[in-house]
Amino acid sequence: MDPKQLKDIKELMAAMEKTDITTIRIKDKDKYEIELRREGAIHVPHHHEMPRFMPHAPVPHHHKTPGHEEPQKEVVLDGKFITAPLVGTVYHASSPEDPPFVKVGDRVDENTVVCIIEAMKVMNEVKAGISGTVGEVLVSNGHPVEFGAKIIRIV
Repeated sequence: MDPKQLKDIKELMAAMEKTDITTIRIKDKDKYEIELRREGAIHVPHHHEMPRFMPHAPVPHHHKTPGHEEPQKEVVLDGKFITAPLVGTVYHASSPEDPPFVKVGDRVDENTVVCIIEAMKVMNEVKAGISGTVGEVLVSNGHPVEFGAKIIRIV
């Protein structure tokens, strides 16, 4: 596949994200056939994926009248997020034997490679784009991401 075809495919992927289109199939006679498919906006975890639990602020213990419940406050995470620039599978290291590009507590700058996203057998380096400290890795190694998905929180 030549670079122009790869660029065209990436443009189709970006266009799919901006519309309701979920599947595109392109067939060029006997040369090749490509099918792009995206999941809907609702994320259904795989059977081996553990659900993420967000911590909640502690609820003060005081006398409440029956029928009156205090609203629970959601904890908002500080920091900025590195997001997925394309649809694909996230890898936190170059190979299973290599250490991760970054881990919680590491300092990063704009040009620090933080992960790789594989899309259609092409490995794409993802750079931080911002400076700071890795506060949390939000996507597990080997898991799929959609365009714009939060991958790493920087504090």
